[in-house]
Amino acid sequence: MAIKLIATDMDGTLLRDDKTFDYDKFETLLDLMDERGITMVAASGNQLKQLKAYFAPVNPERLTYISDNGALVTRGDEVLGEAALTKAQIARVLKWNSETKAHMENLIVLSGHEGAYVSNHATAEIIMGVREFYPSVHQVEKFLDIDDEIFRLSLVWPPEVDVQKQVRELRDIFGSELHATGSGFGSVDILSHGTNKRRGLEELSRRLHIQPSEMAAFGDNGNDLEMLRYVGLPFVMPNAEDFMKVRVDNIALNDNNHNGVVDTIEAILAGAYDN
Repeated sequence: MAIKLIATDMDGTLLRDDKTFDYDKFETLLDLMDERGITMVAASGNQLKQLKAYFAPVNPERLTYISDNGALVTRGDEVLGEAALTKAQIARVLKWNSETKAHMENLIVLSGHEGAYVSNHATAEIIMGVREFYPSVHQVEKFLDIDDEIFRLSLVWPPEVDVQKQVRELRDIFGSELHATGSGFGSVDILSHGTNKRRGLEELSRRLHIQPSEMAAFGDNGNDLEMLRYVGLPFVMPNAEDFMKVRVDNIALNDNNHNGVVDTIEAILAGAYDN
């Protein structure tokens, strides 16, 4: 069956480590996809504004976006789906974190419509690090006083912390009402129940009348697994951790620093995976 939608994660997948990709070749492939009626989707834990900034060299309006790990789905100016956390849910997670993890000194980042929010106790160095992933960062005194829709609460751990262990603990405690997933760079994302990149693709399937078997997707981390298991043609990056490679059938042609996604899309369009 012909592919009608291609989705890609960003960090560690389409993006090189310097946060760029092969703009010229990608734009050529976008032209070919437009001719064939194939939808290109950026599916990422990043905020929508950050995603569009990455695609500025190729015109960001040519893509559809699943941002904040599936909490916001947009196509052009239209919001196709969104799932925000409630203040009560945020309060419960913050209480758990302060009571059980304060000694680990993790960083709390809330991602909303109007930007990202961190404590007003965060140092200038921390703020600079957060701005690598969030274009607009606001420091606040109290997280629960934020006047914005919050899509995602992220806990960023020191390098020595086992992130997957934190994910399992969060799922054990909050799994009936929230979704926790590792998203790279020592971060655990907490979203509303059932929110992930797969749910974003399900919404696009309904809206665009595209079957999962007609979709391809690329990813490298645990927050990509639901999406990769949903599509007919999934690819994991060669630079992904081993736990990803045993869960996904296909390996992209190259790693993220050597045009892995772009080269594999080119192969898909040339018919290399038709069978």
